[in-house]
Amino acid sequence: MDHVISAERQNTDRMSPEDIAKLIHELETHQIELEIQNEDLKNTQQELVEIRDQYVELYDFAPVGYVTTRKGLILQANLSFVEMIGVPKSQLVDQPLSNFIDEQDQDVYYAHRRGILETFKAGSCELRLRSDSGDLLWIRMDSVCVESFDEEYGELRSTISDIAEGKKAELVLNYQASHDDLTGLINRREFEQRTKRLISTFEQGRDRHALIFMDLDRFKVINDTCGHTAGDEMLRQVGQAMQTAVRHRDTLARLGGDEFGVLMEHCSPEQAYRVATAIKSAIDDFRFTWEEQSFRISVSIGVVALNESTTSLSVLLKNADAACYVAKDLGRSRIHLYHPDDAELSQRHGEMQWVSRINQALEDDRYCLYAQPIVALDNKPSKHLELLLRMIDEKGKIIPPGSFLPAAERYNLMELLDRWVIKRAFSLLIANPGFLAQADFVSINLSGQSLNSAAFLDFVTSELKSSKIQARKICFEVTETAAISNLSAASTVISKLIELGCQFALDDFGSGLSSFGYLKNLPVKYLKIDGMFVKDIVNNTIDLAMVKSINDIGQVMGMETIAEFVENDEIKQILKQIGVNYAQGYGTGKPRPFGGLLNCTLD
Repeated sequence: MDHVISAERQNTDRMSPEDIAKLIHELETHQIELEIQNEDLKNTQQELVEIRDQYVELYDFAPVGYVTTRKGLILQANLSFVEMIGVPKSQLVDQPLSNFIDEQDQDVYYAHRRGILETFKAGSCELRLRSDSGDLLWIRMDSVCVESFDEEYGELRSTISDIAEGKKAELVLNYQASHDDLTGLINRREFEQRTKRLISTFEQGRDRHALIFMDLDRFKVINDTCGHTAGDEMLRQVGQAMQTAVRHRDTLARLGGDEFGVLMEHCSPEQAYRVATAIKSAIDDFRFTWEEQSFRISVSIGVVALNESTTSLSVLLKNADAACYVAKDLGRSRIHLYHPDDAELSQRHGEMQWVSRINQALEDDRYCLYAQPIVALDNKPSKHLELLLRMIDEKGKIIPPGSFLPAAERYNLMELLDRWVIKRAFSLLIANPGFLAQADFVSINLSGQSLNSAAFLDFVTSELKSSKIQARKICFEVTETAAISNLSAASTVISKLIELGCQFALDDFGSGLSSFGYLKNLPVKYLKIDGMFVKDIVNNTIDLAMVKSINDIGQVMGMETIAEFVENDEIKQILKQIGVNYAQGYGTGKPRPFGGLLNCTLD
């Protein structure tokens, strides 16, 4: 600029005053522009400083951690990350980030880092940081890669988010999903998933395993005596007692109700049997105390091996369940080891197959009623019938009750069948008022399961009221065994239905070989003498004495007696001589379809 001014001065002698004034104005304007540019530059620099300070403040005081690494070494980190780690910022630089990651999650970190450096794509993972004080913190690491000609030296910029609270909630939910709320043991869902995974390992040629299925004996006594709160507490304590008997690596689970299971990896059947014996001993020694009452319980156990022949979870559990119930059938408080050729188990499997057939027949309404007459032995006019249940198979063949009722009783299906019988019987009786008018009463059998069900009592009461059938026309029969197994419940049901006008008969009396004393608590009108004593009274004096004794007791207590299995006139004559009131059996009339009798006159 100075040389320009110098040149201009040399020319001033040749310039007019106007030109000189114009030149001076231009110089002043240019000076002003320079001053403005300098001020703008200063402002821009100040803005950049402020932006940088804001970025540093945001970076350092962000609520999440930031860390930059190259070759796994920390280049820089913000204050949030420093607080997580508990190491001064100056000491973090050039330290491997892996030093602050929990040992169990090292593989997760290296896989995360390698994947991002190889693909240059953002990624995330969840792992645990270990602070300088040893505390563990669940974090989510979100990382991106700054491009580099050599991916090994690419920078990783990661955001570190604290997910401890969310992870804690997730762990709680996972625990609740896999554990039983009552006992804290593994639940059925998790037990089955672990068993499925174990079954799949046989494809890799691994060794044998075993499964134990357990069912507590007489658990219902605790619930009935002390209530469900006591029952729940007992289950908790039983779970703890079992836990002390299993091996450390075994999976003990509550499968539902009073059923428990143990999954044992790398375990031979012989070892499993020893564990089952230890569990049984622990339960045998266990005492449950509730409100100054002390109870002893026992457990029935089924043991089944898992090996190359194990095809599915359902088959495995079915075999274990069958073995457990064989243990119950053999007297309870026993251990039964599953064998495919076991006769007891074959019977159990047969019964289990009946379960689906029973339910399907109910759904398809493939049952029917037969009826057998009950004849008075004193020649008085009597019009009594006992209704008998039959199943109709898929081809229309009649199946006798002895084929399916044992399975129905074992697998708690009797109440459903009892309900079907009552509904069908009432419907037929309503539709045939002439028959109902002639009949003195119609007998309907009730199972022990129905006697123990409060809902069933409500059902019968409702059916009687809605049908408007005279209650005195209905006589319910309950077996001696069912009545005395839960005398309190049986007495309640019998008394309430008698209040409505129904009659009751105690069936198969004598089969339980029990004391006559409990009869005082059962307000039944008829006492049916078990046919196993009746059928041989012609040749067996002991059976004859038993029939006489039962008849005498019944008569003294104001009951009328009915003899079962009366096969011929000779038996009938002896029964008449000793004072039995009624006879039932092939000698007095075979069972016939009830529908065919409804239009007949009862003689």
